[in-house]
Amino acid sequence: MSGFWPIFKRELFAFFVTPIAWVQIFVFCLVQGMHFYLVIDHFASQPELAGDQTPLQAFFGNTVLLYIVLFLLVPPMTMRLFAEERRSGTIETLMSAPVSTPAVVLGKYLSALTVYAAMWLPTVAYLVILRRTGVVDWHVVAASYLGVVLVGAGYLSVGTLMSAITRTQFLALVGTAFVLLVLFILGVGEFVTPAGSTLHDICAHVSVWAQMNDFASGIVDSRRLVYDATLILLPLYATARVVDAWRWG
Repeated sequence: MSGFWPIFKRELFAFFVTPIAWVQIFVFCLVQGMHFYLVIDHFASQPELAGDQTPLQAFFGNTVLLYIVLFLLVPPMTMRLFAEERRSGTIETLMSAPVSTPAVVLGKYLSALTVYAAMWLPTVAYLVILRRTGVVDWHVVAASYLGVVLVGAGYLSVGTLMSAITRTQFLALVGTAFVLLVLFILGVGEFVTPAGSTLHDICAHVSVWAQMNDFASGIVDSRRLVYDATLILLPLYATARVVDAWRWG
């Protein structure tokens, strides 16, 4: 994959020189901090209502706030990856450079994924706090972080494709938000469709709630991994074909 590192470093640098990046980081840390505070306050004030759930499971399994964060972060993070190159006219220079299509796609995608993963690093401080007040199940910790990375990686892949097939950042943002909303609504079907039906099983399989509840309980289901891998790889493959069409079209 010739040219991967230059593209990866360029995209990583470009993200942090934009004001919107720091706004996103601030919003993410603020929402997650409030989320953690509410979880700890709930367990401290009403321990009898917590049942067998741990603060760690409540934090990662309460995916309403997680989904809101993803919905606010992913579209702005990915909207500029290809759409801005096309708007500014630099895509022709990139396509004529001695870089391979996989290097272009993966360089841009992995830069966004690296930023996303870095945003979660401050939440390690929450584990330190929990460790000082009780026992932390590190198997659950590992599974939970695996879950948030996989979910985010899938959504970022969708956003990368939307940025490649649209000509403006706004359309890329709207397209990504629409796809994420469809996945969200499909996941909600888990709670409104008859249990045991095929539709219920499909909705439960794609539901971010069900997935994060499993991961937050330390359950790493191979079916979830296959779904996440599909959600990551298919949009990236389609993005590569779009980039090839620009290059040879």
